Amino acid sequence: MTFTLGDIDIELTQKEIKNIHLSVMPPDGHVRIAAPLNLSAETIRLYAISKLSWIKKQQKKIRSQQRESNRLFINKETHYYQGRKYMLKIVPTTGVPKIILNKSTIVMHISENSTPEKRQEVMNEWYRAQLKNIVEKMISVWESKIGVTAIAWRIRSMKTKWGSCNTDHKSILLNLELAKKPLHCIEYIIVHELIHLIERRHNDRFISLLDHYLPNWRHYKEELNKLPVSHPGWEY
Repeated sequence: MTFTLGDIDIELTQKEIKNIHLSVMPPDGHVRIAAPLNLSAETIRLYAISKLSWIKKQQKKIRSQQRESNRLFINKETHYYQGRKYMLKIVPTTGVPKIILNKSTIVMHISENSTPEKRQEVMNEWYRAQLKNIVEKMISVWESKIGVTAIAWRIRSMKTKWGSCNTDHKSILLNLELAKKPLHCIEYIIVHELIHLIERRHNDRFISLLDHYLPNWRHYKEELNKLPVSHPGWEY
């Protein structure tokens, strides 16, 4: 179902969820709302009207944000890791594919006849392993500082979120894209999601806690959202 507010079309889905979710999707700022089954169409419409200024702000961000071009996974192509640019070097091998990080180069050992899709798969698995090691250490430190415990956390490719927190299950999802970002940006997302275990909403209490534990979080957030991304997007 779709309804329109001014010049904005909004895709609406109602399902068995507790809270209403508003998303602005890449690459053109498409708007989606997921709402509980018991909410009336008028209630949802009024909610969307109340968020119009936020929707327009996020659409502007998405449409202006720098995007990574589609990667071909060929020699001398630029790839990011921890906020730095590296040049990709392909080394043909008949063995098991692997990646070695050098000072300025990401060296991928892989079959000479491998497809771009296979090379991307190998790269993503390497990103996943690196990010897992980073997150394990950071989460342990910040759980102790904040006084919370995430029962579980996972890394997943996501198009519209850097991270999310399921407060009922005390579990956290982190975007695989974070492997490409500076360590302090990864830390900001981890702290952000852990604080949701104390405060579910983005209200004054949440902001106060974020200010207390990570005073420079606004700078990190701004930096994160200015960096080149594969799938830019924001969720309220």
